Amino acid sequence: VQDAASSPEPGSRGDEGSQRRCREEICQILGEIQAPLWPLLLRLCHWLLPKLLTRMFLSVRLHQGQLKMVLQAARTVGSPARALPAPGTPGIHPGMPPLQPEVPLVFLCSHQSPLDGLLLSFLLLSQGVGLPRVVVSTRTSPRLRSVLQRLGGIFLPSGMAPTWSEQDEGLPEAVLDAYVQEVLRSRQPLVLFLEEPLAFPRLAESARRWLLRLLRALHDGAVPDVLLVPVGIAYDVPP
Repeated sequence: VQDAASSPEPGSRGDEGSQRRCREEICQILGEIQAPLWPLLLRLCHWLLPKLLTRMFLSVRLHQGQLKMVLQAARTVGSPARALPAPGTPGIHPGMPPLQPEVPLVFLCSHQSPLDGLLLSFLLLSQGVGLPRVVVSTRTSPRLRSVLQRLGGIFLPSGMAPTWSEQDEGLPEAVLDAYVQEVLRSRQPLVLFLEEPLAFPRLAESARRWLLRLLRALHDGAVPDVLLVPVGIAYDVPP
């Protein structure tokens, strides 16, 4: 971020005023990426979402095999203070991988409906994995974007180029790199959708950019590793 902010611009002199404007621009970019969580809204959605699901769908089924895989991944990256159980401890499978306390969880998911993010957040929170940061499509109204940010949604900043090019990267890209590294260091679960809902099934440009940030975080040594967990939501008829 410092390198991008200190890059020379036409008419800039590097004085205190330009540094203040740069700090304001960085804060604005961060505000476009995320917003502080709103606990009251989170509790309301946690109470309201099951009631909404019973009205929208005839039934909701949870794949027990996939849930077991997700919970095992969450145990693998348990807290650093958590002691590693001794071999033969009841409830510990001998083939379970050892704890990796410094490794963050990243859930990779297909995207069939705008409800996917809310459903995954509700599931992970109710199962004790934690409230994830969910990557949301930028094609969202400003009011809905503000609400989703309060629920843990994160967005690409508006100042980024339409298509990725290393030569076009500037301050928005540098701030996004720093933000992703901080999310991974804090070990907040991250949900990344690989495609746009109701679109041709291919890797979306936004997903490509988020994956690039993950690779850079690993390359720069921000985290020693990242545990990728594939998840998915299927509908008989997407809402």
